[in-house]
Amino acid sequence: MTPRSYLITIFLAALALGGCGNDAATDARAQSTVVTGPNSSVNPDDHSGHDHDAHEDGDDDHGDHDDHEDDHQDHEDHEDHEGHEDDDHDDHAHAEEGEHSDHVELSRDAAAEAGIRVSRAVRAPLQQSLSLPAELRFDADRIATVSPQISGRIIRLTATEGDTITSGATLAILSSRELADLKAEYMTTKTAEDLAGQALEREETLFSDRITSEADLQAARAALAAASANREGVENKLHAVGVSHAELERLSDAPDGTLANVRLSAPIGGVIARRTATLGATVSADDPAAPALFTIVDDRVLWADIAVYKQSTGSVQVGSTVVLKSESGRALAEGEIATILPAIDETSRTATARMIVENPEARLRPGQFVTADISVGDGESRLQVPSGAIVEVEGRTSIFVPTDDGFEPSVVVPGTEVGGYTVILSGLSAGDEYVSEGAFTLKAQLEKDAFGDDHDH
Repeated sequence: MTPRSYLITIFLAALALGGCGNDAATDARAQSTVVTGPNSSVNPDDHSGHDHDAHEDGDDDHGDHDDHEDDHQDHEDHEDHEGHEDDDHDDHAHAEEGEHSDHVELSRDAAAEAGIRVSRAVRAPLQQSLSLPAELRFDADRIATVSPQISGRIIRLTATEGDTITSGATLAILSSRELADLKAEYMTTKTAEDLAGQALEREETLFSDRITSEADLQAARAALAAASANREGVENKLHAVGVSHAELERLSDAPDGTLANVRLSAPIGGVIARRTATLGATVSADDPAAPALFTIVDDRVLWADIAVYKQSTGSVQVGSTVVLKSESGRALAEGEIATILPAIDETSRTATARMIVENPEARLRPGQFVTADISVGDGESRLQVPSGAIVEVEGRTSIFVPTDDGFEPSVVVPGTEVGGYTVILSGLSAGDEYVSEGAFTLKAQLEKDAFGDDHDH
């Protein structure tokens, strides 16, 4: 081959290699041969039999081009590697998030044993409430004072302050000269009545036998009526000082010296709140300024008098629901407004709404100040859940909802909270199931699981 033909062949081969792109150049370098014609090849390192300068020039141009392509390929490979590392990092981050899945695996039976309760969301009228001050008082119909009904001296005390007594129980025994005189008079009039009755029976027998006149019969009847009137008069005096019919029937059989004794009895059952009676003291029934010997209160039922401010008088109605709370917010009792007193207090300028409070265990005490939360009016029907069902999970306001194998938090948007219930603006629909009790238990378990995963990782 002539040098000219050789140069033309080399030139055409270089053009062909340049158009093949990176892959062809790479393949050519990998094979370490350049095809120049049929059944012939040239080794780039072998320069024998060729023009040294021409071959060197062509080889240099080709090498520069190959180096540029190699650099470009390495840059793309580096970018691909970086992108792959970013994708791996994102996938790893997503994997970690998957490991901390917001899900508590728990069966329904185990949840019930843990105190977790599932309810269906419902819509209800939105209630508004007023918080007003209130004071607990004794029910005025359940207070009784015991004073002597006859003058005398206290010879025995059978009850004292703090004692719980029943109606009719004996509180003290008095010795009264006045009572002894009344009992003696009663016995005299009772005997006179009995004698007048016997005389009438005799006159009726004689009149039937025509032995006595009708005038004598009428006189006997008049004598009996007078004797009965006298006996009834004395008997009423004895009843007025506390002597019962049973005691009068036993007067004739009473031990000597007991006719002067009279019992002071409890008119109602309850607790003795105060006692001024002292053993041996002389008491008078004619002194209106004398203090009561005993004060009895029945604290099983109390009144809660609620101070209603002027601006709230139109909202508070008889029948309104009331929850009494302590200073710490603990619910003490529930009920409703029984009556609203017509008068306005001249000093505080407030009306009084009264609630009847059942207090069978005597947990509440008269004189105690409480807060009355009064529900006023029926508002618009809204979707509401107990406020305790709402928890914060990873900074998001959520409620727990049941799944096939447990529970998971669901993000909600809460609204107004009234009376222990919170309006749900979005994230829950009527009829959806949710955890109404035990949400904090599930949250604690969720945080425990997440902490365990982080620790292992």
